[in-house]
Amino acid sequence: MAKIRHLSADHIINPETEILVIGTFNPAAPSNEADFFYGRRRNFLWRLLPLSFGEAPLKGKSREEKAAFMKRRRIDFVDIVSEVDVDDPSNYDDGYIDGKVSQWKDIIAEIEKLPRVKKACFTRKTFADIPNMKKKIGEIRGCCEKQNIFFRALVSPARIYSADKQAEWTEFFRG
Repeated sequence: MAKIRHLSADHIINPETEILVIGTFNPAAPSNEADFFYGRRRNFLWRLLPLSFGEAPLKGKSREEKAAFMKRRRIDFVDIVSEVDVDDPSNYDDGYIDGKVSQWKDIIAEIEKLPRVKKACFTRKTFADIPNMKKKIGEIRGCCEKQNIFFRALVSPARIYSADKQAEWTEFFRG
């Protein structure tokens, strides 16, 4: 078994954040080419998100350019999994890691530190193969409802880019 920490485990959410994007896990593993949240080749968040605001895509751009966009738009990121204990460190599939979590991120505590947050989203709509994450997201959704924070599960930014996906993301971020 190998303990794998989150690539951005020490990331501190900007207290000015108004929109919080919640994901699952970005492993600090040699096989992971990402340098930041949603940085893998087959993930289109950095195309979807800027286009939602009528800005140029940031897919393939520097971490600094992404950070400037985040600050300007008051958007930040956090993942629900901080660490996994796995047999296969190259397997990032949510269905696989759901039962291998050794440390969860306390998202509710993070939200409570964000006095300006108005919206939160989870970057996955389906929960069939992730019962533990589903439970955590249910708790986060409940916290958001109590604090009048609009919460929505969005279609995953991974695998493909499409006009329908862009429309859903734009509606959430601009609506």
